[in-house]
Amino acid sequence: MATGRRTTIADIAARAGVSISAVSFALNGRPGVSEATRERVRQAARELDWQPHTAARALGGAKAGSIGFVLNRPARTLGTESFFGDLISGIQLGLTGTHIGMTLLVARDADEELETYRDWWRGHRVDGVIVIDPRRDDDRLRLLAQLGMPSVVVGSHPTPAGSAPSVWIDDSDATDTVLRYLRALGHRRIAHVSGPPEFEHTALRIERVRAFAGTLPDATEDDRTESIPTDYSAEAGSAATRRLLSGARRPTAIVFDNDVLAVAGLGVASEMGVRVPQDVSIVSFDDSAMIRLVRPAITSLTRDTVELGQRAAVLLREQIEADAPLPSRPGPELTLSVRESTARVAD
Repeated sequence: MATGRRTTIADIAARAGVSISAVSFALNGRPGVSEATRERVRQAARELDWQPHTAARALGGAKAGSIGFVLNRPARTLGTESFFGDLISGIQLGLTGTHIGMTLLVARDADEELETYRDWWRGHRVDGVIVIDPRRDDDRLRLLAQLGMPSVVVGSHPTPAGSAPSVWIDDSDATDTVLRYLRALGHRRIAHVSGPPEFEHTALRIERVRAFAGTLPDATEDDRTESIPTDYSAEAGSAATRRLLSGARRPTAIVFDNDVLAVAGLGVASEMGVRVPQDVSIVSFDDSAMIRLVRPAITSLTRDTVELGQRAAVLLREQIEADAPLPSRPGPELTLSVRESTARVAD
């Protein structure tokens, strides 16, 4: 009958016919044993299915063999946003062939996310972390710098030299791409249903949308833009769209920060008898199968989120091995995918 006892380095020493100290040297990559002995010890460890204890690994200076990723979003909403599934798939792809794992945690709030980083670093649970949704005044990045914890930011611009590097997509240019397209179609009253404005990428989009009316020749009071913040949920997207379409001078185009908001907005327009795109055009900053399958299919900015995650994981692996912060790197390019939800403004 199996005892359930954990295999120890003493067991490995007995199997390999060497001393316990030789096992420690061999498994921690330290000098003091021959390559033949090192391989014999490793083979014995594999045969006994031995796994190092986290605390012992930390004391020996060995790496944890895992990277961390914290999602600070309501757990119930994660299943509806394809972005996260694609990003996680990309991170896993960036770890392929390395024997490095990923430790994932869904945090309830910002305080739990900060405490998680402290616990992971103190407990030698991870060798570094990928951070998403950066803020302009970000307690997380300050904490990670204080801890000396390798990190990579998925953000909207390159980070300053000497700080944690980013894999970035230019959200300012992305927003301008959408607005230029809508302007070319004759739209002058454009609304924006956004995510939380504390996120840096959301704040950039809001600034660009609010500045849009000033770029129009002969702009009047009737040519206005408006941003309504939400928590990314379908319920909030529906409420924001209903408010916009119920006004006396409703917008001719609405831009949504993600696919969930856009599909919810499309449903409200149908419910209210507002035709898309004849009465209002709809654009999403996120692309997914969801918005390609609804009718009309929704025009969107398309990016390879799997590749974004892969690039972040590869950069973090390199950062863990580096002695100083590495330079930021661009993410995959964005393209505008024009579909049936946008049209010229009716005369």
